[in-house]
Amino acid sequence: MSTIGLSTYAFFWQLSDRVPAPLTLHQVLERTAGLGVQLFQICDYAPLEAMGGRELQAVRDTADSLGFSLELGTKGIRREHLLRFLDTAGILGSPLVRTMFKVPGHSPTVDEAAQILAGVLPAFEAAGVKIAVETYEQVPTADVLEVIRRVDNPLLGICSDPANTVAALEMPREVIDAVAPYVLNMHIKDFAFSRREGWVGFTYAGAPLGEGLLDYDYMVRKLQPKERNINQIIEHWLPWQGSAEETIRLENQWTRQSLDFLRSK
Repeated sequence: MSTIGLSTYAFFWQLSDRVPAPLTLHQVLERTAGLGVQLFQICDYAPLEAMGGRELQAVRDTADSLGFSLELGTKGIRREHLLRFLDTAGILGSPLVRTMFKVPGHSPTVDEAAQILAGVLPAFEAAGVKIAVETYEQVPTADVLEVIRRVDNPLLGICSDPANTVAALEMPREVIDAVAPYVLNMHIKDFAFSRREGWVGFTYAGAPLGEGLLDYDYMVRKLQPKERNINQIIEHWLPWQGSAEETIRLENQWTRQSLDFLRSK
């Protein structure tokens, strides 16, 4: 069964210091539950890395009390980093760690990435936790797939996000087709180009789900999330709207629209 979830990226601005009263992670979990959502992915949330065991357990307790599950996302594949997030996943009860290959100071080759991931997977297997590598513009999708094929372990796969790869001139449908057999997790966000003032270039940014260039129906036919038990995690690429009030209003509106869209399918 595929579960619809929200990500920290659905609350990107409300968690940031651009707003007068940033939400805490506990408040975000409460708001997620209030929307009738039973899954939340804590993804690229910097304060998480500074949390000790008690603070992490408190997050898990909040999720448990609200009756939903957590997933975990980070960036980087250094061995010590992945093993630390495996420990965090254990505390939070996450069955999956989403990650990306490159971080400042570490840009592994295909050979290096395959060696690192093959080395940590026994620990992940023992814990029953999957690793999902996201498709994005900094690493060719073909390279990510080469690593996954070399390692050849069902617990290592893809976090599909066709919006990211457009910046590397990889077309969404081609990426969807290529990664389909290996997808373990889906990030759902719509995207669009708009002309800059004076028609000088374009801005590539988010769009309300169902109104942009994401061919959701095609993606679902190819990836089959319901049949393959792949969770669909809602994110946004919402540009700052000039004021905290308007940005928060639109962020919440996009979340509601995304939920309505996915629930209607």
